[in-house]
Amino acid sequence: MVDYSGTTAWLDPLEQRAWRSLVQATSRLDAVLDAELLAAHDLPLADYAVLVVLSEAEGRRLRMHELADRLHLSPSGLTRRIDRLTRAGLVDRQRCATDGRGMFAALREQGLRRLEEAAPTHVAGVRRHFVDRLDRTALETLASALERVAEPDRKK
Repeated sequence: MVDYSGTTAWLDPLEQRAWRSLVQATSRLDAVLDAELLAAHDLPLADYAVLVVLSEAEGRRLRMHELADRLHLSPSGLTRRIDRLTRAGLVDRQRCATDGRGMFAALREQGLRRLEEAAPTHVAGVRRHFVDRLDRTALETLASALERVAEPDRKK
C-alpha cells in the first residue's frame, strides 16, 4: 500500500485506474494497429502516421521541424524515419528556397498511393479495436476528456 502522506499528491485509486487504463489501452492499440498494417501492407504504424500528416499538409509537405512537432518526435527520430521513407520512395526531402538550412519532407505520389492502400486497413482496425467497443455517449465523453488532456495550457 502506498503511503499518501507528505507533500506528493499521490493518485487515488480512481485516478490511478484511469491513468493506467489510458497507458495500457494506448499501448495495446498501437501494437495491434501496427501489427495489422505490417501484416497487410508492410508499413509500420509510425510510418503511416508520417504519411497521414504529410497528406493533410498544404502542398503535401512540411518543414522537418514542424513535422517533428506534429508527430511528437525528436529531430533525430524524425530523420531516421524520413530516411527510411525516402529509401522506400514514399517521401522526398526538399530544400527550402528561403532558408538554405531548412528542409521539407514531401509526400510523393507513390507515398500517397501507399497511404490510400493502407488507410482502409487502419480505419477498420481503429473501428474494430476502439470505436465499436464504445457507445456514442462513451465516445463523446472520452473525446472531450482527451481533448482537455491534449491541451496542456488549458486549465481544469
